[in-house]
Amino acid sequence: MLKQVEGSVAVAEAIALCRPEVVCAYPITPQTHIVEGIGALVKTGELENCEFINVESEFAALSVAIGASAAGARAYTATASQGILFMAEAVYNAGGLGLPIVMTVGNRAIGAPINIWNDHTDAMAVKDAGWIQLFAETNQEAVDLHIQAFRLAEELSCPVMVCMDGFILTHAYERVDVPTQEEVDAFLPSYDPVQVLDPADPYSIGAMVGPEAFTEVRYLAHEKQLQALRLIPEIADVFKDVFGRESGGLVHPYRTEGAETIVVALGSVNGTIKEVVDAMRDGGAAVGSVSLCSFRPFPLTELGEALGDAKHVVVVEKSLAPGLGGVLASNVRMALRDSALPVYTVIAGLGGRPITMAALEEVLVAAAAGRLPDTQFLDIDHGVVEHDIIRARKTRRSGPTAENILKNLAAATAVAAGEGDTS
Repeated sequence: MLKQVEGSVAVAEAIALCRPEVVCAYPITPQTHIVEGIGALVKTGELENCEFINVESEFAALSVAIGASAAGARAYTATASQGILFMAEAVYNAGGLGLPIVMTVGNRAIGAPINIWNDHTDAMAVKDAGWIQLFAETNQEAVDLHIQAFRLAEELSCPVMVCMDGFILTHAYERVDVPTQEEVDAFLPSYDPVQVLDPADPYSIGAMVGPEAFTEVRYLAHEKQLQALRLIPEIADVFKDVFGRESGGLVHPYRTEGAETIVVALGSVNGTIKEVVDAMRDGGAAVGSVSLCSFRPFPLTELGEALGDAKHVVVVEKSLAPGLGGVLASNVRMALRDSALPVYTVIAGLGGRPITMAALEEVLVAAAAGRLPDTQFLDIDHGVVEHDIIRARKTRRSGPTAENILKNLAAATAVAAGEGDTS
């Protein structure tokens, strides 16, 4: 049913349609409205046979979900930012145990300094924990990916994160087609767990494993990710048959035919990128884009094919590996390991900074001309950065970086208004 609705509310309704039996909730911005929405559906009785558990922390939320899943229940939780770090041990436990938990990550920056706005640092912090990671470009895709995630998780017995950009998607009101219960039931089978704790047949899970078997255990987690490369597009095809729309899959090429410069990105920024591609194509530029839906497993072969005969690849990413540059770009380079194709990293949108069409077009023009550096920070204020570097060299007690940057920005604003200087 089409409705104008907040992204979080639409996701909450979609999750309820998947008939979870245990939902573990601890609020942290910007995912709070999702668990609040599910809680309201449980309270009114619209979501039946579901135990909604308020816990005392993010670590507890995933720990309870682990226990519920191990006992044979369809389990769900959500988190963001500092919350995913607080539950990091449990994130690895769920991945290592192969429990089919579905978790929404309302992507948000990680401090210090504290920042509640969107980037992808949180998901990248646990990218190798053994979870499948799917990134939604729109609220419609966020709804659809959650429904697909339960089927994927349960067919593989592997946990799945559905990542949706905080505020940009979670708090945005858009027209979304929320499916009916009958449609979801036709797509998602009733839960038949691979692992069930049974008092009549007791055994331990997560027990000690020594060097003689640990590599094999870890390899099998890797094998599940490889299986997911096959299953993700298969499930997307079944989804299309049931719901009548394309959603999910591994990669989404956009106007890549004949493109000499192609942009690769995760999440909602692809909407802006497509608008830039359209505008530049209308102006005669040979540009295109590829939106990655699956980050883990990483679709090396499929991405390599999607990049086709491009001469330049620009990776726009909302995360930073200090001392290296791009997290996503490193993976893209692996997809092109047999090619000499240049891959440029553009760090953008950190802490919610706007990513404008004008800035992206400038980047693509520079890439096409071979003038783009290997790593570029979009719209960075180099003057403010240099000011703080000089300050740190001058005095031992230079103070905290974040607070100094804010002071520099305030001073620069005052100078512009004729009220002071930046010394």
